[in-house]
Amino acid sequence: MAVATPPLRSRERRGKAGYFFVSGYVVLLVAFGILPTLYAIWLSLSNSRHQLVGLGNFTRTFTDYRFAAAFTHIVVYVAIWLLTLMVLVVGLALMLHGRMRRTSAALRFVFYLPGALAGVASVVLWLILLDPANSPIGFLLRAFGWDSLATVILPSHLPVLFTIIAFWTGAGGWIIIMYGALNNIPSELIEAARMDGASAWQIARNIQLPMLRKWIAYMLILAFATGTQLFVEPQLVSTASFGMIPDGWAPNQLSYLYAFQAGDFHGAAALSVDLLFIGVASATVIVFRGGLFRRD
Repeated sequence: MAVATPPLRSRERRGKAGYFFVSGYVVLLVAFGILPTLYAIWLSLSNSRHQLVGLGNFTRTFTDYRFAAAFTHIVVYVAIWLLTLMVLVVGLALMLHGRMRRTSAALRFVFYLPGALAGVASVVLWLILLDPANSPIGFLLRAFGWDSLATVILPSHLPVLFTIIAFWTGAGGWIIIMYGALNNIPSELIEAARMDGASAWQIARNIQLPMLRKWIAYMLILAFATGTQLFVEPQLVSTASFGMIPDGWAPNQLSYLYAFQAGDFHGAAALSVDLLFIGVASATVIVFRGGLFRRD
């Protein structure tokens, strides 16, 4: 039986409508994404007299004694953050889709609720929770030998603490996304595997995880971009600790110091372009290794 194709004019109208809806995003992307990026690249390659200096700004910021420490901090934090996301988000989504299906509606609401808090409010809330003198879980903190906020927010603890804050704030949305992706897997496929004697672990490893691969890659790209832009959390912790944590703990903080304390916008732009290059390179690797745009 032949399938009727829509008339040419109808397809053209639909194509024009599609361009119309996309145009709004394209305008915003150019105005607030591409043009600021090009301007930052120009600043990073020039000086205050609008003269090209090549890689001079990059070399100058790279030799700053704070550069290596800031980027090391963010690498450690992002590594812990991404590993936590992959294990806990995917694991909780699988549990929500399987054994916890009866309570999934209530749990999805609970998982998503912390995301309603703004980033600053979340950090302030956690600063209260992590202060043994004021926290409702102060007895647990003191049991670990942490009797003051200063002992809790030691520099060596910060990557883990920021991971906990980020997970509490943003993981719920990813759990819901992964849960929705799991619902797209044909139930007949999973039922057939169960009838063949496959365990829950075998179904997850051989069916669900391979079909979640693109979604996991998508999550890693966005989480990596968010993680490298860390600013609010260390900035507030630095203020709350009265300088015990350096105000250049993360690259974004260091860029802020260059721009608004030293008035060196060209050095700040060089640091921003460093982060841009790292983000684009990492996203490219994840896209190709994760098969994000590969057609099944």
